[in-house]
Amino acid sequence: MTNAEQLQRPFWDTGSDRQVQPPLTEQSIAEAQRLLDVVLPDSLLELLREQNGGLVASSRDAFPTSRPTSWAPDHVPFDFVMGIGHDEQALSLLDSPYLVEEWGLPADVVLISGGGHYWIALDYRACGRQGEPSVVWFDADDHAELALAPDFRSFIEGLTSSAEFDDD
Repeated sequence: MTNAEQLQRPFWDTGSDRQVQPPLTEQSIAEAQRLLDVVLPDSLLELLREQNGGLVASSRDAFPTSRPTSWAPDHVPFDFVMGIGHDEQALSLLDSPYLVEEWGLPADVVLISGGGHYWIALDYRACGRQGEPSVVWFDADDHAELALAPDFRSFIEGLTSSAEFDDD
């Protein structure tokens, strides 16, 4: 599949409103960047302007890995993206500081997906809070991490369907 075909596949699971925050505004972006003390990647903000978080399409719900994780030998799940907002029924990027502390994760990350025992995050440790973060997998139980992509756009371009992996 070419890169252009990959990017034309739908990103969001539009049949569900689970984990969706209210529509994104420039004010909410500014508030999030101020509270998180980071510049969020443009490629993430583009997606959140389409839909402010929620479930991703099944054609993009996994990211291949170069080594095994606690999840699978060859991929990690990516079934939803946190939006920006205060809806208590959905996780938000604004929850990152609390969740990072709760799960003992590095301070200079912003969580974008996960479920407690594992997280996918924007990693600002190498680039600084104003730079372009890489994307990393954290296993909170095993205290392990795995670099996934050098930036969020590359991460999105690398997403594939979990159905492509043999889960036996």
